[in-house]
Amino acid sequence: MTSQESVLARPQVSPPEPWAFPEAQRSELANGLGVVSYDIPGQYVISVCLAVPMPLEREPRDREGIATIMARTLDEGTALHTAEEFAELLERKGIALGAGVSDAGLVVNLDVSKRHLSEALDLLSQAVREPAFPADEVSRHIKIRLAEIDQERAVPGQRAAIEFIATYFDADERASRPTAGTKATVSVITPADLVAFHAANVVPSGATVAIAGDLSDLDVASEIEQALGSWSGGAAEPVEPREAARALEATRVVFLDRPGSVQTEFYVGCPGPDHSVEDGWAPYQVLGFVVGGSPSARVDAVLREEKGFTYGIRSGFRPRRRGGMFLTSGSVRADSTVEALGLLLDILDTAREGFTAQETKAGVDFIGRTAPGRYATADAVAEEAAGLSLEGLTTDFTTENLLALAEVDAASLAAAYGRYVNGEWTVVVVGDASLYAEGVRGLDRGEVSVLPA
Repeated sequence: MTSQESVLARPQVSPPEPWAFPEAQRSELANGLGVVSYDIPGQYVISVCLAVPMPLEREPRDREGIATIMARTLDEGTALHTAEEFAELLERKGIALGAGVSDAGLVVNLDVSKRHLSEALDLLSQAVREPAFPADEVSRHIKIRLAEIDQERAVPGQRAAIEFIATYFDADERASRPTAGTKATVSVITPADLVAFHAANVVPSGATVAIAGDLSDLDVASEIEQALGSWSGGAAEPVEPREAARALEATRVVFLDRPGSVQTEFYVGCPGPDHSVEDGWAPYQVLGFVVGGSPSARVDAVLREEKGFTYGIRSGFRPRRRGGMFLTSGSVRADSTVEALGLLLDILDTAREGFTAQETKAGVDFIGRTAPGRYATADAVAEEAAGLSLEGLTTDFTTENLLALAEVDAASLAAAYGRYVNGEWTVVVVGDASLYAEGVRGLDRGEVSVLPA
């Protein structure tokens, strides 16, 4: 081989091997707390996620948002430490502790360097088992939440999301109202309410703690047992998962009037599957990418690249504990409101006609080949494990779906899309109704109601 031939010769690149989630070690404490650990060599910041099943349906109707306020005040003082002392202890060891709730439950997140894991788990245990809920801190977080509610009404995307769930779901469903509550329900929450709600719902039985990072030289079982083994509490009353009912008049257009708006926000959705869907979750991951999950997807190819109406609109299937939705959202130039909405709905509807082999391969490659990067860090691994545990699943589900991508083809994409997307859209538009509402009515996409934003 000549020197020129040597320079021009390209090395052979082998196709990537199938990727699987890191192997898990599983056990259960005597109090019913599940423990799942992932040894990821070289990741010396350890991530811990504690997931407690706590469906929002457990919230009292007149105290909705109590789960969110509880989560936000778990670290605002404990039986042993004031809020200031607890914050100082976290800061001294470089411990990041936070908590949040979803429709399925409470998740408490902890990140700490490997050498301080024992101290961090002790503080996690105090926050979860013995929160003090001091009146001044509770009052402060309630005020913060009330201010957030005002802000949510002022931000078009958030306002659209709130109106979407109110329109999409039956009014009797908890899902039709904001996860973090409304002014009427949050403003009346008291420390005593939090104490009672915590005692009834934050219990070890059925909960899962996921820990990921470089676990070499650590006795994980002993560390968790020492911190959380004495956590007690009777099993909370189970709430049988069910799909939230859709409103009888959900197939319509709601136009929220924002006079003078220079952009118009869209929120468009219809029913979708949950993770237990019969034909497998893999096609739905790919569909999100192909329809509206990237700048090269169908929606952006027209509305962004061809028309210049938007910086980007995204679509995807959003699973809940039972059932789910297919959602598309984003903003466009105000003067394109009518044309853009018509094109968007046409794109979503005509996708039922099928997908190309090229689109399918692009989606499969993206989902499959970016997985190692998406789950490259300890926090991503622990969060995936904790989130799935609230649905009664393990990270075997993630691995199985990545392997199932090999079987996804254009025909299976078309079948999966057509199974749920039937054109019965719930549409929320936030923009200047005086200029564009009549044009939207002219699209003949269902009844159009104009409401103040």
